[in-house]
Amino acid sequence: MVKPAGFTLGELAKALSATLDGDPNRRVTSVAPLETAGPEQISFMIDTRYRAAAEASRAGAFLVSNDASGLRGPLLRSGAPAQALIALLTVFHPPAPARPGVDPAAIVASDARVDPSAAIGALAVIGAGAVIGANVWVHPLTYVGPGVEVGEGCLLHPRVVLCEGVHLGRRVIVHPGAVIGGDGFGYAFDGSAHRKIPQVGGVIIEDDVEIGANTTIDRATLGRTVIRQGTKIDNLVQVGHNVEIGEHSIIVAQVGISGSCRLGRGVVAAGQVGFADHLTIGDGAVLGAQAGVSSDVPAGERRLGTPALPMGQTKRIMVAQKQLPDMVRRLRTAERRLERLERRLGIEASEAGPAEAVDEQA
Repeated sequence: MVKPAGFTLGELAKALSATLDGDPNRRVTSVAPLETAGPEQISFMIDTRYRAAAEASRAGAFLVSNDASGLRGPLLRSGAPAQALIALLTVFHPPAPARPGVDPAAIVASDARVDPSAAIGALAVIGAGAVIGANVWVHPLTYVGPGVEVGEGCLLHPRVVLCEGVHLGRRVIVHPGAVIGGDGFGYAFDGSAHRKIPQVGGVIIEDDVEIGANTTIDRATLGRTVIRQGTKIDNLVQVGHNVEIGEHSIIVAQVGISGSCRLGRGVVAAGQVGFADHLTIGDGAVLGAQAGVSSDVPAGERRLGTPALPMGQTKRIMVAQKQLPDMVRRLRTAERRLERLERRLGIEASEAGPAEAVDEQA
């Protein structure tokens, strides 16, 4: 007998460690956004900003926090709704299993060490002396350079490039097109041309790091570029040579980190943040989107704008900028009134005081 599609709410409540308000035998076939979900689907509201959308949704059931109220239909309640959502999506979309072994179309150096449980896809290249750990999945068209070490449980998506001198810890995920260990950007001008400074260091990626598509992490000039445990890096990020990023940091898309910067633990850099070289960013600092960071940032500081200033100060500046056209109009009106008053009083420009004269010369 063919099992019906989807899961009952009772099965989902058990899998998510959630409390069910509703019929445990009701079946849902998939997870869908609030706006498009139908009666046979389950959706979610883990942020009260989306209450209106949830109230208007046609979803057959909802995953919500314990204190959610006012929603119709069956509810799966969780004290940790974001974590429950991860579990819900995993139930419906389990990761595809890798098939251990080396594809006949892969190229593996004779002295490379590949664990028997690893999966090496077609047209992947494993260089001389490389080490591929247990349960690693190397997708097709990936390049693992000479001497590279890839730790247990890593996942390398198609077209990933790991250059010589790269070491990946355990459970690292690298998305398509990322390049780790390319040369750092270092040149010295000799009077007629820019001469390349040899980049002879490496890259260390610690456990549980995730690296987004088309991100580049440069090798060190000497020593190592280091991405510490648990850090998550979005797509299209540039990490320069000799940079160190602390544990559990979040680096969002299109961030550029210049060489030799030190980012502490739990740093958040929002989209398109740019860092000048040799900066120190303290633990827990938050850099808002498009911040231009040109000086060190103390631990816990929140900065925004270019140049990056304390977030509250930048917001006040932004408010003032919106008022500039009106302020200019009022200033010109005041200048004209002052000129008329001076003419009536018979004050000539030559009679201006020292400070006024300096202002006029400027």
